[in-house]
Amino acid sequence: MSAFSRFSAQPANQGLYSSANEHDACGVALVATMRGSAGHDIVDHALTALRNLEHRGATGADPEAGDGAGILTQVPDAFLREVVDFELPAQGAYAVGTAFLPVEPQEQADTVATIEDLAAQEGLRVLGWRDVPVEADLVGETARACMPVFRQLFVTAAAGRVVGLGLERMAFCLRKRAEREA
Repeated sequence: MSAFSRFSAQPANQGLYSSANEHDACGVALVATMRGSAGHDIVDHALTALRNLEHRGATGADPEAGDGAGILTQVPDAFLREVVDFELPAQGAYAVGTAFLPVEPQEQADTVATIEDLAAQEGLRVLGWRDVPVEADLVGETARACMPVFRQLFVTAAAGRVVGLGLERMAFCLRKRAEREA
């Protein structure tokens, strides 16, 4: 018996079960509903699932430092309209993304300017930025020491009404360029 198999939760090969068919998902959970409508109960279930995933990728020497796991949801249009201080177009006619920005003010301003220039090059108009509220005391010392500034960028198509997949493609191109160039 190898050291790995001694600590594995995988059953032994038997009957129709073969460990060769296993694919490591490293702690993935999926929560969905068939009712066809959004609801906070789905988020509650997803957070419960997230808390119950002991291993989601990696842990380091700091037990308070997580691995950045989270949940993916639809754009919460009603919520965003309440918390931004600029006008949003119709639901589906804008895209929003989270930027991890430098802490140093001049570097942050330069990065924001670069991202806004890239957005224009990709045919997008910047609607505004939102500072994301954070609770820095909830993360470990190691994570806090390198924590970026979190801001959300809101964009829409600069010309014409581009929605749905067309807008998603434009926003994706901006994201990829911002990752490389900003």
